[in-house]
Amino acid sequence: MIDYSGNASGARRSKKRSSGDSPGDGQSVRSSGRQVNVRVKRTNNPPPGQCKRKATDTEEEDEQSEKKYRKCEKAGCSATYPVCFASSNERCAKNGYTSRWYHLSCGEHFCNECFDHYYRSHKDGYETYASWKKVWTSNGKSEPSLKAFMADQQLPFWVQCTKPACRKWRQLTKEIALTPTMAMSYRCGVKFNNTKIEGSDQCSQPEDLRVAEVIDSWWHSMLILPPLLKDSPASPFLAAYYPDCVGMSPSSCPGSGAELRVPGLSPYFQPFYQPNECGKALCVRPDMMELDELYEFPEFSRDPTMYLALRNLILAAWHRDCKEVLTPQKCAPHIVVRGLVRVRCVQEMDRVLHFMTRKGLINTGVLAVSRPLLPERYRSVSTVLLASTSWLYVVVLEARERIGGRVWDDASLGVTVGQGAQIVNGCVNNPIALMCEQMGIKMHKLGERCDLFQEGGHMTDTAIDKRMEFHFNAILDVVAEWRKDKTQNQDAPLGGVKEVYKNFLQESGIQFSELEEKVMQFHLSNLEYACGSTLDQVSARSWDHNEFFAQFSGDHTLLTRGYSALLLRLAQGLDIRTKCAVQSIDYSGDVIKVTSSKGSQWTAHKVLVTVPLTLLQKNLIQFYPPLPERKLKALNSLGAGIIEKIALQFPYRFWDKKVQGADYFGHVPPSPDQRGMFGVFYDLDPQGKQSVLMSVITGDAVPFVRDMGESEVVCECMKVLRQLFKEQEVPEPLNYFVTQWSKDVWSQMSYSFVKTGGSGEAYDIIAEDVQGKLFFAGEATNRHFPQTVTGAYLSGVREASKMSAV
Repeated sequence: MIDYSGNASGARRSKKRSSGDSPGDGQSVRSSGRQVNVRVKRTNNPPPGQCKRKATDTEEEDEQSEKKYRKCEKAGCSATYPVCFASSNERCAKNGYTSRWYHLSCGEHFCNECFDHYYRSHKDGYETYASWKKVWTSNGKSEPSLKAFMADQQLPFWVQCTKPACRKWRQLTKEIALTPTMAMSYRCGVKFNNTKIEGSDQCSQPEDLRVAEVIDSWWHSMLILPPLLKDSPASPFLAAYYPDCVGMSPSSCPGSGAELRVPGLSPYFQPFYQPNECGKALCVRPDMMELDELYEFPEFSRDPTMYLALRNLILAAWHRDCKEVLTPQKCAPHIVVRGLVRVRCVQEMDRVLHFMTRKGLINTGVLAVSRPLLPERYRSVSTVLLASTSWLYVVVLEARERIGGRVWDDASLGVTVGQGAQIVNGCVNNPIALMCEQMGIKMHKLGERCDLFQEGGHMTDTAIDKRMEFHFNAILDVVAEWRKDKTQNQDAPLGGVKEVYKNFLQESGIQFSELEEKVMQFHLSNLEYACGSTLDQVSARSWDHNEFFAQFSGDHTLLTRGYSALLLRLAQGLDIRTKCAVQSIDYSGDVIKVTSSKGSQWTAHKVLVTVPLTLLQKNLIQFYPPLPERKLKALNSLGAGIIEKIALQFPYRFWDKKVQGADYFGHVPPSPDQRGMFGVFYDLDPQGKQSVLMSVITGDAVPFVRDMGESEVVCECMKVLRQLFKEQEVPEPLNYFVTQWSKDVWSQMSYSFVKTGGSGEAYDIIAEDVQGKLFFAGEATNRHFPQTVTGAYLSGVREASKMSAV
């Protein structure tokens, strides 16, 4: 047999034939290992009876390729002549012939000889493969195949030059293990002992042609195995998961269920659900894409591993350091994975990080931002916001002479007292807790003990309190059972719990003492506090509608410095116009016109309205054209709840001995008609240096005090305190204030609730934009977290995301 390739090294190089089937005159060929010269006489005459056809170059090349080369068997693979990256033994085919090519990506293959080197038990590499497989099996869930071994252990790493003028990708030798430090400092032509390679400028060397293919969509579809990151920042957060189910390599992670901790991490930062855990707000499943993620990244719907690896890395990196903007440049070095897929991961990182920034999952709070966080396409609009903030270029119009709305702190009593909000209900993943961490503000954890004092000075037996709390919750369970088959039209007032309560007593035969009846009134008062209204206005069907969604868990805390510290930081650098009450918004044209009561006018592409629910219900702002009927109906199906506060400063802490360090204590009402009058008293100085108590007025007590003077309300409160501490002298207060939110022109409410006949869906309808021009935020637009500062803040983040996307 004569070999016409003439290619001793294995590189493809075919010789061209003359016309006819024989080599040309004088051509050197090899036969039986001995070189001979063959002289063949030319003839143009075909054998008798045959018509000779001239063989084309392509046919001859194909014929020789079949003899010397084998293509990748993966359908659609662009690698015409694969090259083995493994080079694990002397028999490696390199770029020559092998009986089979194993495909990992369109630019990465290994030959059958290298396969055998690791896979066959009598080969030298078998022990290496077997050891890896043992670790993989003990830590991971996926099949420990030889392809997975090659991708995890043998593929070379790729790294990008950090010179801004270069940024070319370079393939490292197989022996070099990439680290985040190396990725952050790599320059073309620099060895890893920090010595410069002599010669021409290495950055001028062309980039490997395979890199250009990686960005194409088809390249990802031809990837055999998903990328599994090594030493991801997410590892300590996800030790309870199989690493390969959350985008990490089992070969570099501890065993499933191991406990790892992140030093210095706030206990309130829990971005990932742990196995069998649910019901925590702003928590994600690390092993599953959420609906909005699938909508944004549909290409990962079949295999989400790459997306999960990047998203989990980003979330972990953000929570490990939330005080600085997280950028793709900071994340990319932590993408440690072998092969060309690292190039693709770094490219995708940009998209994922911008998506998560736009959704407010990262790069949020009170960060100091020196340049825009989002690409230009998200920033090319002008916006007017009515008392809110955003990432877009904005003008904020505030009717008052101050910012904050229903967040308003008072420091006149020696400590900060929130006339509006001051407590954070559930700190785990709460953005308020995040901002406190960013600013170094410590929150005071509120204790659970709340002793109930009766008028006359007696403290209620805790056994009685627990018994009545149990029965109170049992009544609410009956309400929950009642509403299961009720439509919105069959709704009833929550005040009906009184009837439920009476029926319960009759049917059960249980009799409560007079004191137990009074304690029940205390719990009903707390329910009115939560709703911001008397129970006869609240929907029994939808009073706790938000509880069907994951809520913030963990500690309840007191912001001893108040919310204002956060608001003032958020307002820095914004164009805020105070004393600018908006009178009308005309969105009939391409440009929206916003007009103030003083005649000033602004134009914008989009407007975000965050005024309180009451002002929208009373048409304080005229919209042209009018708001859709659907939205108006939703607005009026919610109630504007009101609670009032009173704060008193005393010359000394007369309550200390009796309260014994508790953060608050309760007041058992002497009769049902006095329910809601100063139901709970809060000690506003946990350090015990100042003497300030704050209490609330709720339910039917609100209209009772509405027309009283401030001193009259204080007098009523002092009567209660002196009854609760009858055994001692209660001094006159040195200073005090009483809120009047019901009379506040720009609020006229505290927070929203669902009226009888309404539903939680109203919150979603109010939140709907109008024609992509008008947007709405505020606690009354947040179905998941109404009635809270957190809900109002998150609604602003939500709308900023929508406005940047429209």
